[in-house]
Formats: sequence, structure tokens, C-alpha cells
Amino acid sequence: MSQTSAGVPARQANSPQPAAAGRLIRNLAVASLVANIVIVVTGGAVRLTASGLGCPEWPLCTADSLVTTPEMGLHGIIEFGNRMLTFVLTAIAFATVFSVWRVRAERRDLWWLSIALLAGVPAQAVIGGITVLTDLNPWVVGLHFLASTVMISVAVVMVNRSRLSALDLQARHAPLADGSLRPVLGAIGVLAALTVVLGVVVTGSGPHAGDHGAARNGLNPDLITRIHVVPVYLLVFALAVALYLVFRRGADARVRKAVLLLGVVVLAQAAIGYVQHFLHLPIALVALHMLGACLLTAAAAQTVYIGFNKQVPGGAAVAVEQARAARNTRSGRRAARK
Repeated sequence: MSQTSAGVPARQANSPQPAAAGRLIRNLAVASLVANIVIVVTGGAVRLTASGLGCPEWPLCTADSLVTTPEMGLHGIIEFGNRMLTFVLTAIAFATVFSVWRVRAERRDLWWLSIALLAGVPAQAVIGGITVLTDLNPWVVGLHFLASTVMISVAVVMVNRSRLSALDLQARHAPLADGSLRPVLGAIGVLAALTVVLGVVVTGSGPHAGDHGAARNGLNPDLITRIHVVPVYLLVFALAVALYLVFRRGADARVRKAVLLLGVVVLAQAAIGYVQHFLHLPIALVALHMLGACLLTAAAAQTVYIGFNKQVPGGAAVAVEQARAARNTRSGRRAARK
């Protein structure tokens, strides 16, 4: 059977191909990723300025007003401003769904990813409302942050899927990470998630409660911090192993780039974490650490996706190489039999 340049059977290549995503979809996917990170950082500003109850009611700001009132001062403005960013996120999510609508039959992957991002907005709004109604219960606040990390991960996948060309969609190839690297990348994904979750628990035991009267989770801050650094150490070790494998065995350039980027983010985040701990949690460094947690989530999701998925941006070239290698192997076996 003849092959196309992407390593796809010719009769398959002549059939209707799934539509490649347009530039608008790609841009909106990136905008969704950025917006989900920004709203976490602004939410952190609400907590770090003790403005978490600047609007003491939900969904209204006060019992009688949808918006903040002059009597509520700066705290009310900060909290209400963060609530308004939800509408920006909603607009981006709706625009993403509408942009995918015309190709939804061919690109079911993008359709369901856009729906997931849209559904995450009201889910986050409800969790945010519960945090206010429970007077900033630290476990609910933590859930609010973790829900954002899930949306960040979904957005990372959508950014990658939106960059697939028509050839990438048709091509089938083995994962870019080989059999020895994939378990390490899997461990990295688990350890990164565990690091973020335990970081949220540490935050719930610390001094920045979002309001001067808000409760803490009752855990010993020093003890839970020591527990938090265990997966961090393991993550650094796993990354060292991954870096050795990707460079020693000549892994695909996309995998090397993803692992390197994750390594830089992890080291920077660890440095910020240590400095903020020994400086007794200054607000600026805590905010930077929250941004780092978002970037860590995105970089880990990117690394796992690139390593495991059989369809990645630019993956058609992989299919070409794998098809060529398979043909050479078959030719060598035939020659040996002769």
C-alpha cells in the first residue's frame, strides 16, 4: 500500500480529513489558559490583602447591592473587582465554544474541551460563593484553587489540540516518550499534583486567611510544610532522571523542551518557596508563589501531554520516521530470509 508524506495510507489521505483548528480557536485557547492563571493571581491578591469578605454576600455583594458600596472601602473594591473578572473568563469561554461550533462534527476533541472550560466557570463561581458564605473556610478556599488548576490543565490540552494540523490529525504514531521515559513522566505528573495539593494545605494553615477573622485549618504550619517538601524533593529527583533520559537517549526535541521548561519552573518555584518560608511569608513572595503554582501545573500538564499523547503538534513528522523505520525493518527481514 502506498504511503503519503505523513505516513498515512494513500486511500485514507484521499478521504475527507478532520478540519484543522483555525487561528481564532488557537488564540482563544491561549487566552483561556492565560485568563485562568490571571484570575488565580487576582484571587490571591484578594486573600493576601484580607479582602476575602470585602463583599460579604453572594451572589450579591451586600444584602441590598449587586456592586460594592463606598462604605466597604478598598477591600470591597478588590473583592468585587475579582468577581468581575469572572465575566471576562465567561466571555472567553463562550467565544471559544462559538469558534469551535462550525468544526464540532470533525473536531469533537476541541468541542468537548471548550464545553469543559465553559462549564468550569459557573462551577468556580459557585465554589467561590460557598467560600464567602462559609466565611472563608480554608478547605473550601483550597478547593477553589484546585478547581482552577484543573481548568488550567484542560486549557493546556486545548492549546495543544488546537495546534494540530490536518496531517497531525491523520497521522498515528507511538508516544514521543519511549518506554523507559513514560513511567518517569507519569511519576512527575503525580508528584506535581501532590505538590500543589499539599501546598494548598500549607496555605490553609498559614497567616494569610483572606480576612482577619477567618479560621485556619488547625494543622501545624511547620509540620505540614515539612510534609509538603517531600514530594518537591521527589519531583526534583524525577526531573533529574527525566533530563538524563531525554538527553542521553536522544528524545524528541518537543519532549526535551517540555521537560527542560518544567525543570526551570520547578527550581524557580522551590527557590521562591524556601525564601518566602524563611522570610515569614511576605505578601509579594506569596503572590509570586501562587503564580508559580499555576505555571507548575501548566508545565507539568504540557510535559505529560507531549510525552504520552499520540497526536501532538508537529507529530506528523514522527509518523514519517516511524513508518520509514518500519519499512526498513520489514525490508531487512525479507533480505535476511532470502
